[in-house]
Amino acid sequence: MKISVLAALLLAATALPAAAQSGPTLQEQMACRGDASKFCAEHVGKPPQMNACLRENKSKLSDACRKVVESHGG
Repeated sequence: MKISVLAALLLAATALPAAAQSGPTLQEQMACRGDASKFCAEHVGKPPQMNACLRENKSKLSDACRKVVESHGG
């Protein structure tokens, strides 16, 4: 099933820590959208749970997403 671009961006936006002042950049969103969908889809719309899920799955994340998670304290 295809995820629309908007849905993918919204999914990725929840993947980054809420503590970030300006929120995730588009580049950061794109880096994590696949991983967020693959490993943490049940946490869409729940940023704290999504962040925890991505941190817990950090060893499984793509290099690009892992760097984003680490740059946001994960």
